[in-house]
Formats: sequence, C-alpha cells, structure tokens
Amino acid sequence: MASRAQTLLKGAVLNFSRSPTDIRATVSSIVSRGKEVQDKVAKQTKPTFANTIAPLARFENDHGADSCIATFLQNVSTDKSVRDASSEAEQQLSSFRIESMMREDVYRSVRSVLDNKTEMGALEPEDRRLVQKMEEEYRRNGLALSQEQRKQLGEIRMRLSELSIKFSRSINEKDGRILFTRQELDGLSEDYFDGRPTEIEDGIEKFVVTTKYPDLVPVMQMAKHEKTRKRLMVVSESRCPENIELLEEAVRLRVQAAQLLGYKTHAEFVLEQNMAKTPQKVLDFEHDLREKLDVLADKEIKEIEALKMADKKDVGEPYDGLFSWDFRYYSNMVKERKHKVSDEEIRQYFPMKQVTRGVLDIYQNMLGLRFNKVENAPVWHPDVEMYEIWESKNDSQFVGHFYLDLYPREGKYNHACVNPIRAGFARSDGTREYPVAVMLANFPKPTSNAPALLTHDDALTLLHEFGHVFHHICAETKWSHFQLDSVQMDFIEAPSQMLENWGWEPSVLRQFAVHYKTGEPIPEDLIKRMVAAKNEGAGLFNLRQVFFGLFDMAIHNSTDGKVDVRSLYKTLREQTTRFSAGDTDTCGAATFGHMMGGYDAGYYGYLWAKVYSSDMYASRFLKDGVDNARTGMDYRLEILRPGGSRDAAVSLEQFLGRSPSSDAFLESIGLTR
Repeated sequence: MASRAQTLLKGAVLNFSRSPTDIRATVSSIVSRGKEVQDKVAKQTKPTFANTIAPLARFENDHGADSCIATFLQNVSTDKSVRDASSEAEQQLSSFRIESMMREDVYRSVRSVLDNKTEMGALEPEDRRLVQKMEEEYRRNGLALSQEQRKQLGEIRMRLSELSIKFSRSINEKDGRILFTRQELDGLSEDYFDGRPTEIEDGIEKFVVTTKYPDLVPVMQMAKHEKTRKRLMVVSESRCPENIELLEEAVRLRVQAAQLLGYKTHAEFVLEQNMAKTPQKVLDFEHDLREKLDVLADKEIKEIEALKMADKKDVGEPYDGLFSWDFRYYSNMVKERKHKVSDEEIRQYFPMKQVTRGVLDIYQNMLGLRFNKVENAPVWHPDVEMYEIWESKNDSQFVGHFYLDLYPREGKYNHACVNPIRAGFARSDGTREYPVAVMLANFPKPTSNAPALLTHDDALTLLHEFGHVFHHICAETKWSHFQLDSVQMDFIEAPSQMLENWGWEPSVLRQFAVHYKTGEPIPEDLIKRMVAAKNEGAGLFNLRQVFFGLFDMAIHNSTDGKVDVRSLYKTLREQTTRFSAGDTDTCGAATFGHMMGGYDAGYYGYLWAKVYSSDMYASRFLKDGVDNARTGMDYRLEILRPGGSRDAAVSLEQFLGRSPSSDAFLESIGLTR
C-alpha cells in the first residue's frame, strides 16, 4: 500500500510530454471553460465574492499549470513542431486573456462586489485584496472607457502580444555563429576547444563559435586579438535586425494604450503599481546613481586605458580609444593583474555537480527544506533534473517540485530565467496544491576531459535563479493570483539578489568549492583574492545597468512614441558606459529581450531592488550569521510566504523591523554616502 507521501507525490507530478495536438486541445479546453465561467459571472443579479470573484480566481487556480506548460514548451522542446504549437498557444491564450479583460459584463459584476462595503468589510485580507486587484486590472484594461475606445485598446493589446511573441521567438531561434582559427582565439584555455566543432573554410580548419553565452563570454573576456572580439560582438549584436521594427512599433502602441487610459506615457502607466510609483522618481534614482558611479568609473577607465595603450604599443599600433568589445577583456585583465584572480583558475574549483549541491544545501538550511533528486524522472530532455521538496522537520509534508535545465541546445531559451509552472494555492477541499518551478540556464557543458566547470559569475547566477525558484515555491497564498508573477516588479529581484551574497562568504565557499580533479577545497588565498576583487570594476559594471535602465525609460517615457531605437541605444550606451561602438553599425536593442518580455519601463528594478537586497543581507543575515536558522525562517515567513498578497514595503518592514535604507547598497558597490 502506498504511503500518504507517495500518493501525494504521484498526484503532484506534471506531464510535460505534449504533442502539438495535445497543446491545441489544452488551449481549446482552457478557452472554452474560461468563457463558461465568465458567462456565469456576468449573469449574476446579486454579485458576491462567492458567486463572482471566487469562480474567476478558481479558474486561474485550476487551469494555470496547463496554460503554463502549453506556452513553456516553446522555450525547451527539441521538436520544432512542438515549439511552433507552443508559440501559437501563447498567442491564442494571450488573445483570450485580452478579450476576457475587455468584458464589460464581467467587470460590472466585479465592480459591484468592490462597491459593496458590507461585503468587503466581512472578507479576509487576502480575499479583499483579490477583489481590489481584480477590479484594478479590469479598469487598467480599459473597462472605464467608451465602447469605441475599448475596441481600440483591445486591438492594440492584441498586436502587442503578437509583437512580443515574434520578438522572443526570433532571439531564441537565431543564434549567430562565426569561424575562427586557433591563432585568432589565442588566450582561450585548452578546454574551450575540447569537443568544439570545426569546419574547413578556404582550406583552413576553423572552430565554430556561437553567440550562446558559454561560447561568447570566454572569447570576450580572454581572446587577445581585438579583431576577434570585435567580430564576435558584431555578429552577436547584428542578430534579429527585424526586431528593431517590432520594438519601435511596440513602443508606439504602448504610448497609445497608456494615453487612452489617461496616462501621459507608458512608463507612467506601468510604474503606478510599482514601489517607485512615478517616472521622475526612477529617473532621479538612475541619475543620482550614475553621478556617484562616474566617480568610480573615472579611476577604472584610467586603469583600462593604460592596459590597452600598452597592448597597442607592443604591436606598433596607435591607441584609438576604448570600444564595447574591450570592456570584458580589460576588466578581466585588471582583476587578474591587481588581485591575481583568473577565471580559469577559479573554474577548477567550481564543478557544476558540487556547486549545485552546495547551493541546494544553502537553501535547505536557510528555508528549513529538504530536496530529493528524482531518478528516471519524466522530463522533456535527458539533461533535465527533477527534485522533490519536503519540509525538513516533517518527512510527510510534501512541498513541491523544481526542475533544472542548465545546458544550452538548439532552439532552447538563450539566457537564464525561472518559469513558475504551477502555483501553490488552497484547493476548495481545504488541501493545498503543490507549486512547480523550472530553472533554465545556459552553463558550459561537460567535455571529454572535464565535468561542467563554472566561473564564479556562473555560481552567482545559480544562486540568483534559485532565489526565484524558492520565492515561488515558498509563497503560501490562498489564491494562485498572488504567486510570484504578482510581486511588485521593482522588488521581485531583491530576494534573488540577496542570495548572491552567499557566493562571497568564505565559510560558504569552503563547503562546496573543490578542485574537480583532486577534491581539494578552494585555497584560502584564492578566496581572499576573490573577495578583494569583488568591487573591482563596480563603477563601469553598474553604469552598464544604469544604461539599460535609462534606455528603457527613454523609449517608454516618451509622450509620442517616436523613437529611433537603434540610434538611441548606441548613443546612450556610449554616453553612459564610456565605451564606444566605433565604426560598427549593429542593433543591440534587437536582442534586449527584457523590453518585450515584461520588463518594459521596469528594467530600473534590478538596481532599485539591490537597495532592498543589500539592506536585508547586511541588517539581518550578516548581523545574525548567514547560517542562522531563525533568521532564515523569518525571511521565508515574511519575505517569501506572502508572495504578492501584500505590498512589498510591508514585507520589508516586517523583516527588517524598520523602513529600508540605501546605506548597505551604496557600501556594497564600493560607494559611501
């Protein structure tokens, strides 16, 4: 007889094996059921929470996972027909959602519940917030507009959905590739060439280098020949030129939509719901930070210039300035020369298997959880790993699942992200649904001579993305409506950013950083050099983040939407980051996926959230100890558990015991007030 835990586990496993026919059937079923629920709600003569809000929210609960799987597969499937069907599913479900949010009859019922003070007063806090957020969402989708304006807004939203899907699909499926001789790749370590495909060009054997991160980053950091770095960057930033036109159309349509709703700009519309609230507050934050970072960058630029000048002198060429393809190379060189820190040396102590185990141990200990790897798991690719999550102090209390899909392959999503697949929520029978999350990344693969070896930056990325995984997994809300995606955009990165700090703690590194051949722990001297180099280049690195935020605001805080995206991207990048694009004519904005992937007018949130992540870490974990179980549980209960069921400011104050401060953030990047 199966134990209770085994029964729960069996019922919790999701099916990712979907054919194009399955996907189309899923979409059809979701749309059909959704219309039934909405029609019934619209016919209510005396709308209440029970007969109006709850049915709409339960529909989200019941069909969220199937919807997510249907649209997720476009990012991971090896079958193009499945990816195509998944992409079509996203378009159809997006269209259905837009149509749903434009239903005036449903909105009248929702609004009636909100206006019923007696009903609202009797509701529990999360139920009351659900009514408020639902009404707000309908209103922000135009239900207070005239019928003609609603029709226009609906058409705009439909077109924006189409543009977003086309933009993302292009990035995923159009990797750049270029051929280099071994001499042109001088400076790269031997394992870079292990197993790398070659082709014959003009009678010469050359290595294939793609624009995927594991290929791109080492070349930009270590290739000695400037022409090699330049050629690869040009190929990378010349991909998907058609996306420029798509982004410019999206910018124009977003302004039109915002102005129909009574806002001056798209940024004003978006930021109303965020912690920042207004475009001016975001711009003040970015410009103030830029001014402070410029002081650091002045010194860093001088060091980099001196190195490049020396290189040019060695080859008998005149110094011609600093270019975008120089940034990673000379920043890396400064670290190596000043602190004797080499990515190649560090990688020997960061084998993927041990790092993953170490990172999982960090989260298990902090959050009071236990993870079990599932053998022979039902997954979408042999590289994928599946894990069960249990409460560590209660062996029978199952929590959920997460999946790790960590290596690049053809047709797969190109960057690192977390996909919340199924939300946790309270079922109608009083039991809980189990959450599921998937981490996607593109770390270097194992070779014939070595296991997958990570850079320290890769290890920080792993820590960061797991932060999103467990923000989703540990949220305990009544309604799926308040899971990860509902957390305020300029706070959502804070928990993940905070966990990156563990990757700099000597006591933590000693637990899992071991040499992949000998098993020897990472030397104390190397840890000291790594920590000493932590803020090396912080001015220029963070100016790059400021640039992305300023570009985002420049295109989305426009009152007419008439922007030359290509030119603006190049000009702002040169002005902000201090590195020229030279004579290249590329289209870097064409692969800036955030602008069409939900971060429009929100990219500033990465640095904004750092204020909160730094404060949480310094004020609680550094003070109490990074392995303090009580602090970890406070963090789980006050920051992760509420999800989006309360404002982030409330969660922060509950955890910190006061309002947040920016002091720790400024100190963390090498600045003081």
